[in-house]
Amino acid sequence: MQLSRDALKRAYRQMRTIRDFEERLHAEIMTGEIAGFTHLYAGQEAVAVGVCEHLDRGDKIISTHRGHGHCIAKGCDVKAMMKEIYGRRSGLCKGKGGSMHIADVDVGMLGANGIVGAGAPIAVGAALAAKLDRIGKVSIAFSGDGACNQGTTFEAMNLAVVTKAPVIFVYENNHYSEHTGVDYSVGTSQDIASRAEAFGMKVWRGDGCDFFAVYDVMREALEYVRGGGGPAAVEFDTERFYGHFEGDPQRYRGKGEIERIRETRDALKNFRRKVADAKLLDAKELDAIDKEVAALIDEAVTEARAADRPTAADVLTDVYINY
Repeated sequence: MQLSRDALKRAYRQMRTIRDFEERLHAEIMTGEIAGFTHLYAGQEAVAVGVCEHLDRGDKIISTHRGHGHCIAKGCDVKAMMKEIYGRRSGLCKGKGGSMHIADVDVGMLGANGIVGAGAPIAVGAALAAKLDRIGKVSIAFSGDGACNQGTTFEAMNLAVVTKAPVIFVYENNHYSEHTGVDYSVGTSQDIASRAEAFGMKVWRGDGCDFFAVYDVMREALEYVRGGGGPAAVEFDTERFYGHFEGDPQRYRGKGEIERIRETRDALKNFRRKVADAKLLDAKELDAIDKEVAALIDEAVTEARAADRPTAADVLTDVYINY
């Protein structure tokens, strides 16, 4: 499917925003100003953007502990996200969630989740709500290769098939569950999608480092699910450029592995090369986007540092959600 120039620019801007957001966090965390664990999404940008470019505010997603990319791709405010990670009162969750618990229900982002595999049941619930409301919306459960071993995920997939819930389980296989290689930890290590297939749902597979591959696969999967076919699953083979968490020494990596994947499997490099070869966009246009995004991230950090922290009086607010 041929995307318009504006759509291509938007997709690149989204991926560049995720990359710069994460690269800047990698640097800022070293200052000691940001508390708590942080898990960076850099390297997997094509998946988040390729999936979410098909969605609108009414469609729901549920994320993982590695959730910044999903948040940005779904439309969360970048400056409010930065404030949240810095623990500021004007953050997206008023400084109470931090990196692993960013959420914005208004844009259909139901939250990141620090518990591996915990998002899948939530996504099924959201899908069932959409089905009952007959509004034609879907939900997406983002998961890593580690989550495919969790009982919550199995139960969610089974329930989705039984109820024909309009949900898609998106597995981002970056080859490591924390520090353990997928070949060791997953019985079907070369084909995680087949686990979903065993429950009776239709599955797709794609290159998670190629925006165009992700976009095309998701178009097919969404047409199937929105058309009443029931749930589906997609496995994207991708890479993460940093460790499981910030500070991870990554001794489980092979010699030269990170350098190799940064050179050969970088989603942004792949995108730039493809649009240039096809004469869809030129380097000047993409460079201009790079500059705009760099300025946005600089502003986000500056404003986050200057923002107020929560007060003692804020401790007892937002304990329960009001409907």
